[in-house]
Amino acid sequence: MAMTLITNSATTDSTDLSSIVFDSGIDSTYKLYIFKFIDLNPATDGAYFQFQANAAGASGYNETITSTVFWSYHNEGDSSAAIQYIGGHDQANGTSSQLMSDGVGNEADESLAGEMYLFNPSNTTYVKHFYIRTHFYDGTRSNSAFVVGYFNTTAAIDDVEFEFTSGNFDGTIKMYGVG
Repeated sequence: MAMTLITNSATTDSTDLSSIVFDSGIDSTYKLYIFKFIDLNPATDGAYFQFQANAAGASGYNETITSTVFWSYHNEGDSSAAIQYIGGHDQANGTSSQLMSDGVGNEADESLAGEMYLFNPSNTTYVKHFYIRTHFYDGTRSNSAFVVGYFNTTAAIDDVEFEFTSGNFDGTIKMYGVG
């Protein structure tokens, strides 16, 4: 299956961008949408990366999410490493933005990269599944986060917003359709 670039949303100035919104291009053309996160760097040290969505015709970025999160890390000094469940980032029919990282550093050698898969968002029969993998550096350790879940709605999802929990950021997010 071929990936088709739909939107390339890029910024190189972390003073201008508080969120990246994909409010067009998510429709019934594809059953799978992939978002690629490339070198996202928050202006605020320790900000968490997150997303939320709107159903068709809705606003407010407050769709109901059920999710689970775990991650692995390895300390730069080789003194600690772990894989752990992060229950505080889970949602059980929550309407908050879904966290996709812990605190990301804001130095030149600290950023976030990864991808999110959103399955069949235009379908009006089933809930909308997603899975996410991010990798980020926080100044002391390398981290990989794994997030899976679904929007608990049968309404079509046609609007997705990505942001950090605090401040602005720079980087690139690309949206692809697969099919």
